[in-house]
Amino acid sequence: MTKIPEMPAVGRGFISDLTMPVFENPAWTPAVPAKERRVSIVSTAAVSRRGDKPFSWLAKDHRVFYKTDRDLVMTHVAVEFDRSAWQQDLNVIIPLDRLDEMAADGEIGSVADEHYSFMGAADPLTMEKSAREVASQMKQEGVNTVYLIPI
Repeated sequence: MTKIPEMPAVGRGFISDLTMPVFENPAWTPAVPAKERRVSIVSTAAVSRRGDKPFSWLAKDHRVFYKTDRDLVMTHVAVEFDRSAWQQDLNVIIPLDRLDEMAADGEIGSVADEHYSFMGAADPLTMEKSAREVASQMKQEGVNTVYLIPI
């Protein structure tokens, strides 16, 4: 992980200018027992299925990938991010195999069919519309636990 003072000037300036959002009414839900959890992943790695539209710089939208997908690409461009580990093992950033194992072992209820990725370099305040779409899709699929993976 790169510390902000060690980042190139462009990235350091962009991140330093962001303000932390304040949520007056966070939409938290009561926890359910682990064995009843339906888990979906949300990542900021700008990961998408091969052939999907690549993320652009400061993208406000998201991409959907499925629990059976293993041919994913990353379009997050940051010179300070080392991609070598995830290129060898997708589970480093998108632990689909580990979640499948947990479901098979009865540690969690199930793994959602759909998972989501955003461009982590974008301002979160500009992503609200897309985040609401993702939340709606998760509700429709019965997701009650989200595994947030910031990259």
